[in-house]
Formats: sequence, structure tokens, C-alpha cells
Amino acid sequence: MFIFEVLFYFFIAVVFVQVIFYGFIFGKFAAIKQKKVSNSNPPVSVIICAKNEAENLRTNLPFIVSQSYPNFEIVLINDNSSDKTLKVMEAFKKDYENIKIVNVQPVEKFWGNKKYALTLGIKAAKYNTLLFTDADCKPMTKHWISEMSARFDTEKALIIGYGPYQKIKGSFLNLLIRFETFMTAVQYFSYTTIGLPYMAVGRNLAYKKELFFEANGFMSHMKIKSGDDDLFVNQMATPKNTAICISKGSFTESIPKKTFKSWFLQKRRHVSTASHYKLKHKVLLSLFYCSQLLFWVLAILLLIYLYQWQLVLGLVLLRFIIQYTTLYSISAKLDEKSLIIFTPILELFLIIIQFFIFIKNLSSKPNHWK
Repeated sequence: MFIFEVLFYFFIAVVFVQVIFYGFIFGKFAAIKQKKVSNSNPPVSVIICAKNEAENLRTNLPFIVSQSYPNFEIVLINDNSSDKTLKVMEAFKKDYENIKIVNVQPVEKFWGNKKYALTLGIKAAKYNTLLFTDADCKPMTKHWISEMSARFDTEKALIIGYGPYQKIKGSFLNLLIRFETFMTAVQYFSYTTIGLPYMAVGRNLAYKKELFFEANGFMSHMKIKSGDDDLFVNQMATPKNTAICISKGSFTESIPKKTFKSWFLQKRRHVSTASHYKLKHKVLLSLFYCSQLLFWVLAILLLIYLYQWQLVLGLVLLRFIIQYTTLYSISAKLDEKSLIIFTPILELFLIIIQFFIFIKNLSSKPNHWK
């Protein structure tokens, strides 16, 4: 039984790591309260890059143009679309004078590269404050621009927002997508809270134009077709220049994938991009995932063989209590309480799927942009 004794002590170490993550790292974010900020209302350039997004633009642009904000423009980037995306943009421009269109033609060197299109859009933007979202996203309130822009100050040049996915009743895939999005947000908000900002999502992200030029744009990772959001943040975010915005008025809602295959491919792209993060961030993310995986594997194994089962069960319960307490508090902040009751099932499914994504990415590279 020596092997089980080793596994038991290893399990104790794994639980300890999980308690550190949920109780202290994520717990610190769970405990914070979003500070009130002054409404300085700087002029804002909202930037939306679209490739074959005609229908989504028709649906979501009305939520952008109707924002309650005194001075903003909307920069619509048509990235060589083959559908009616450009015509939809032009139709909106006729009705709203604060819309600017950047029509990107294909360039062989940057073929199919969203970062090239975004660069042209950013250069065309009139204002220094840039606010990004996607064509398939819509602000959940009329105060999205004001809530996000109000987080800027003399030090803060990069603001990380939250972009949940639309709820679809009766869909397990939708639950899984929303849980994965929630847990990803738990991590990037938590790490930012402790002074280790490492990523954000382009569905809801803001930064100063001067920061973009300071980074020399996307040049350091232009050859990597994905990562216009998280790789840029990973490169430029610091504890001093980065802030989070978690007020419910600042959320943007996106349309989730409808099939497991399309979502799996999307996650493969995200994971492949994460391999280019800074080493310290990759270590933290890997440690959290490995401790999750080992927690489930070792707990199940030790309980099946009834080795020190009372102690093992006690440690399992301790970890779940801390996890639930922390995630429930965070879910209240991010308006995702409906996910928490399903946490063990969704967590286990997600761990398994992430394992297969890792294996699949070792053998082939996923496609990028549309």
C-alpha cells in the first residue's frame, strides 16, 4: 500500500494548491468592491472589426449607436468581407454621422490577419481612448461606454471588462460555454487584482491609443494570427497601468457557438495563443489546471480503494466548500449565479475537454480568423 500512501500525501498537496487558488488568489477578487469613479467623459473611439458579419451588425449596431455618452465615434472595420458587411456599414453611416468606415483590402503579407485590419482601424480612430468589441456582441446597457471609460485615470491606460455569452435554456453546451467563459474571467480578473494582469477578451476591452503605439502595435506577435486582445494585454499590461471594470452596466453579451465542433475549434485557437504568454503566466495557468485535474483523479482513485477515505472525503468537502464560497461571491459580481449549482459537473467536463484540446493541438494547429 506504499503507492497509496504516496498518492494520499500527493493529494493533500494538490488540495493545498487548490485552496491557495480558490481561497486566496480568487478569494481576493471575490472580496473586492468596485470603486466609484468620477465621470470625466473623455471622447471615445469604439472599434469593431468585422469579417462577414452583416447579420450581426444589423442586430447589434443599434445597441452601440444608442449609447448614452456625450462624445464618441464608431470605427467600423470591414476586413475584406465577401457578404453584405460593407453595405450594412454604409447604411448605418448614412443615418449616424459619428460612424467611420475603414474598408480593408487584402494584402499578401498580412492575408487573413485580423491584426492588420485592426491596426488600420486604430490609426484611423480620432480619439486617444479606444474601446473594443466584436460584431457579434452587444452592450447590455446604454452605459457601457461611460462605465468602461470612467476607469481611466492618469495611471490607468488599459481597462479589462467582462463579456458573457447569451443564455440558451435547455442547452448543456451553452452551460459549458458560459461556465468556461466565467472561469476564464475569474482567472484574469483575479490575477489582475493581485498585480499579475495577463489577458483580456476583445469583446470588452479598452486602452489608450498611445499604449498601442508604445507597443509598436501588434508587431511583436503579428505572425501569430490570433491574440489581438490577450497577447497585446500580456505584452503591455502592468499592475500600475491596468484596471478592471465589473459593474453590470459595463458588460457586453455575445452570441455563443451552437455546435460542440465550432466551440471546440474556438477553444483550440485560444489555447494555442496562450502558449505565447509570458512564462510566469503560463506557469500559474498550468499549475491551476494540473491541480484541478489531479484533484479529481486522485480523489476518485483514493475513494474507490477506500484508502484513508474519511480524511480524503474531508479534504474533498473542504475544497468544495472553499470553491463554492468563492465562486458564488464572484458569480454575484458577474451576474452568473445560475452556473454555480452545476459547478462540479461543468468543471469535470471542462477539465476533460481541455485535456483533449491540449492533445489535439500537439498534433495540428487550429485555423484562425474567418
